[in-house]
Amino acid sequence: MKAIIEVARCGSAIRAARQQIKESEDGKLLNFRLSFESAKSLFSELTPARLDLLDTLSKTGPCSVYALSITAERNYSDVHADVNRLEELGLIERTEEGQISVPFEAVEIVMPLAKAA
Repeated sequence: MKAIIEVARCGSAIRAARQQIKESEDGKLLNFRLSFESAKSLFSELTPARLDLLDTLSKTGPCSVYALSITAERNYSDVHADVNRLEELGLIERTEEGQISVPFEAVEIVMPLAKAA
């Protein structure tokens, strides 16, 4: 399963939901979708530091926030805040033991470019 992060137009959430229902009825593995209304909102939530944390965590595997802050060579408080936001967005999960992990094989960011006039 992969996470697809996208800039989506109004009404596209409904189309995406219909597509996922169809795929689930066909027995296909569903991808996680996270939509933002603009590139500005997407990149205000998924900052370079947060994207780096996702990458580092996916490479190291499940670990504590403290261990992630050591591996990422970042301040614990900043990593803790970023991990909490990534968890709220659904991009990080906690195990029963309290470790954090990225539950996806891949994370894709899809951003359509404006059409030339």
